[in-house]
Amino acid sequence: MNTAPDLTVPAAIAANDQTKAVPRIKLLSHGFSIDHPDPELGEQLMANALGAADRESMDGILRQLVRASVTGGSPDEVNVSFMISMVNSIRPRDSVEAMLVAQMVSVHVMAMRCAHHLANADDLAQHDSAARALGRLARTFPAQIEALNRYRSHGEPAITVQNVSVGDGGKAIVGNVTQHANVIVSDKNPASAARHAPKASGSRRKHDSADAKREAQA
Repeated sequence: MNTAPDLTVPAAIAANDQTKAVPRIKLLSHGFSIDHPDPELGEQLMANALGAADRESMDGILRQLVRASVTGGSPDEVNVSFMISMVNSIRPRDSVEAMLVAQMVSVHVMAMRCAHHLANADDLAQHDSAARALGRLARTFPAQIEALNRYRSHGEPAITVQNVSVGDGGKAIVGNVTQHANVIVSDKNPASAARHAPKASGSRRKHDSADAKREAQA
């Protein structure tokens, strides 16, 4: 027996999503507005998405993102929505992160714009100009990621173990390890390398000296 679908369920889901989803920006002839049925809730959701501490900082970051979204001389709603979505996905936690993440998203948009110009260059001059700009932006973006990670870790340097080698006797040598002819040398502990060096040359000299003494006595 077929039952009629409950039309109230999608409406309830839509209402629930509307109270959590990041609202879109509606561009106007004199500026922009947050497109949400509840203006106060819309501002709160947008501030949370951008990591803004108050209404003034939220408005400032939004204005900067709108200006960075310009395509063909005018702001682009699709670009603005994309940029806000990317900022929200990175989850800036304070004002410093909010500014840095906004820069990261803007640099990405400009890099892709340069990539478009590069693909559609009509002559060598346009090609070289777009290629240089794209190269600078492409190098800036990973530097921004590193700066964000360093800020979030409170400037604590990462500890990297380059190599671990276990020599005879089960002693681990940590550092840049080079192995030649069964000799393990570590630049972190030269004394350890000296203890593990073979003594074949010294034994051979003692053996040769004993043979010479016996020949002299004979």
